[in-house]
Amino acid sequence: MELRHLQHFVAVAEDQHFTRAAERLMVSQSGLSASIRALERELGSALFVRTTRRVTLTEAGRALLGEAERILAQVRAAHEAVAAVQGVLRGTLALGTEQCIAGVHVAGLLAAFRRRHPDVEIRLRQAGSGALAEEVAAGRLDLAFAVRTQADTEQLRSVSLTSEPMTVLCHPTHRLAAAGAALTPEELGGEAFVDFHPDWGPRRTTDTAFAAAGVRRTVALEVNDVHSLLDLVDENLGIAVVPRHFRHKRRALTALPLKGTGETVYETVALLPPPEATSPAARALMDLLETGGLATPPDGAHPS
Repeated sequence: MELRHLQHFVAVAEDQHFTRAAERLMVSQSGLSASIRALERELGSALFVRTTRRVTLTEAGRALLGEAERILAQVRAAHEAVAAVQGVLRGTLALGTEQCIAGVHVAGLLAAFRRRHPDVEIRLRQAGSGALAEEVAAGRLDLAFAVRTQADTEQLRSVSLTSEPMTVLCHPTHRLAAAGAALTPEELGGEAFVDFHPDWGPRRTTDTAFAAAGVRRTVALEVNDVHSLLDLVDENLGIAVVPRHFRHKRRALTALPLKGTGETVYETVALLPPPEATSPAARALMDLLETGGLATPPDGAHPS
């Protein structure tokens, strides 16, 4: 099995199209097709279902994809490790992050990293914590700043950055604002909620807290960015349960502590592959985070 065969396979799987994958790889379409056929013969199984419009992975193809991505990520890390020993940090840093993550000023960290390592190409992807964890484990991202959603595995480890309680945000004229006291999930059960999509860290943390309390809630308005959530609460269309540092982003809203959630907290982490698979660029970024003063406290009001 040749590495180029795996590279070609992953490209076709990502593009779901032979012509587009060939253009991206800068190889002929006939050469790409021959490479995939050679890989299928070696494995004794078809990897794609081909139609006139697109190609999709077979069950065998889906099984191979994760392993192929990990192999290619390890090869890339090996090349970059040799370059690092020679005193030159180069290659690519593929970073993922949630919006408005606590514990790290992402923009400032990347700016400092670029100043120190100008030969490294930075790629940034913003997504929910669940998707980011999958992409780090699969080798598609070097590391990610996310909310802890699972225990460490053989493919994924976490470094804690910070933790904080969840807070209820509501309009100043809302009936809850008048009480001015900490609230329990039971007291919020009948409210209409504004919240993020289920893959987001704050949503997962809130769902966990309410499930632990045995309280069902109605998410009436579901959004995919922080400012839309704050706008909807600002129009008194619902309340939101969010990490405490969100209160700094819209000071006109009323913020009330959430109690009675046991040990449930919003914990942000850096997600990385196992140490032997961590790229030199990822290690350099983590070193800079730990020594460069670019971590933020939970209530830090960086505009990220």
